[in-house]
Amino acid sequence: MERGENQGSLGFIAAIVAVATIGGLLFGYDSGAVNGTQDGLRAAFGLSDASLGFTVGSLLIGCFIGAFLAGRLADVFGRRNVMMVAAALFLCGALVQGASHDHIIFLIARLCGGMAVGTASVLSPAYISEVAPANIRGRMTTIQQVMIITGLTAAFVVNYFLAKAAGKSTNMWWGGFEAWRWMYLMQALPAAVFLVALFFIPESPRFLVSRKRDDEAATVLTRLFGAAEAKVKLTEIKGSFSKDHRPRFSDVLAPGTLFRPIVWAGLVIAVFQQLVGINVIFYYGETLWKLAGATEDTALQRNIISGLVSIAACFVTIMFVDKIGRKPLLLIGSAGMAVALFAMVFAFHSGSLDAAGNLQLSVHNGWIAVIAANLYVIFFNASWGPIMWVMLGEMFPNQIRGSALAVCGFAQWFANYLIAQSFPVMAAKLGLTPTYTFYAVSAVISFFLVKSFIHETKGKELEQMEG
Repeated sequence: MERGENQGSLGFIAAIVAVATIGGLLFGYDSGAVNGTQDGLRAAFGLSDASLGFTVGSLLIGCFIGAFLAGRLADVFGRRNVMMVAAALFLCGALVQGASHDHIIFLIARLCGGMAVGTASVLSPAYISEVAPANIRGRMTTIQQVMIITGLTAAFVVNYFLAKAAGKSTNMWWGGFEAWRWMYLMQALPAAVFLVALFFIPESPRFLVSRKRDDEAATVLTRLFGAAEAKVKLTEIKGSFSKDHRPRFSDVLAPGTLFRPIVWAGLVIAVFQQLVGINVIFYYGETLWKLAGATEDTALQRNIISGLVSIAACFVTIMFVDKIGRKPLLLIGSAGMAVALFAMVFAFHSGSLDAAGNLQLSVHNGWIAVIAANLYVIFFNASWGPIMWVMLGEMFPNQIRGSALAVCGFAQWFANYLIAQSFPVMAAKLGLTPTYTFYAVSAVISFFLVKSFIHETKGKELEQMEG
């Protein structure tokens, strides 16, 4: 609803955020869709266990490449334009993955999809931060995490109904394609919506100022905040950029320490979000639920319930991120995750793996592990899950935001890849107790790193960011 020329439009801001967060939905959907396609991939391409692991994990390789390139390209071509490229990659990647009968072509398409995921993961929150008012910026950016989990849950639901309609995922369903192929093809629908919707939102005013397009920036700022505030903001934004050169990668560097202190702070939260083990915490999730009395038929319910609980945890962040701040939530999350992870270590300490690699626990310890794992997910999604993206989108000065996102986005996705690839080896060679101890200790370390090196950004304008 428009409020008048000197007040801007909250409805316009909400519409922009809604479009930008579709990238998060695709991020989550792509991550969840592959879970139902592994039998089909084996059958279609004759994959071994190692080849299947690489095929599934190749998405993450594309992610850290896309995250690195996106930050720099966004400084040259604009946030919206690069998100359009990501949307097109999502669309093409989904169609080619679903239709391909050649493994190499499938891998190339999956890498392209990963580049789109990496691009959207860093640019969507950055774009939202650059258009949202400071007093609601944290809440607006947190919606990104809600959309990621919504996409993940939607993929589980779509996969279930596709497999059920066909009988199983490797059966033919419609149009001459097996059900597992439709699990990829269905991603094309939200990708197309994302691409079209991006044509209807403006470019970031911070980018426009960095390219000396002040009149365009003033127009966007007026629509966002009203004419009076737009003039003030335009002056402040212009003052935050270097007078002698446009943003460039060398702006993030510092003699002797490689990067500027604020970039190191960003690297801390980017890397430790993965070192606490979120992407492998449910590696034994199905077994844990069976030990607690669940049956095979509850697989969908487990996934959906887990997704809904995670979304609910994100709404806790939405309620408090702009009230108590980012740093307190990170500290609470680190402490909560550490306790939950050490409880899992306690449960796993008495367990063992059978010849098939299945976890064996007593019913009592099985319940401890189940409850601790779910508490861990709640603490993560109420803190580090959304807050890391909130902070990476807002904590850097305008001059270095694109380049800093390139560095931190690359580090975050590379850490994601290393954790995902190392878990099976660590679990097999060291056992679950030392493996989860590593994640628990990382959570403890993250508490002290946040306490020492992360500065609060709640309520600060982007032009006030230092470092």
